[in-house]
Amino acid sequence: MFDYAWPVISPEAIESFFSLAIGFSVAGSCATGYRLFAEHFPSFRLLEVGPTAARFASIPLLMFSAPFIIMRNTLRGRRIEGRRAEFVMVATVIAGLWSLMSGTVVVMAVQVLLNT
Repeated sequence: MFDYAWPVISPEAIESFFSLAIGFSVAGSCATGYRLFAEHFPSFRLLEVGPTAARFASIPLLMFSAPFIIMRNTLRGRRIEGRRAEFVMVATVIAGLWSLMSGTVVVMAVQVLLNT
């Protein structure tokens, strides 16, 4: 009767979607874990304050929590300062790409750990 073929999603696209989602979830988990021990969310200002060893120690935290920080700052800026929607869109794309890359790193690390 109806011979409609559903579009097929490639395995690479599904893997990219999961990497994106895992990147955002790891970013939120890192930022929330930092907030558990500190009284505020992490920010990029961690690279400017404290001794040099503390600055270098904050780099892995900022690498994985950056999508959360970018989106949090963007949405707060939109609400408080009334930033334009174009700025929010560009920041969302940047955070999404960063999340995709960090999620890919996390997925690859989990695959290596499970294969050993």
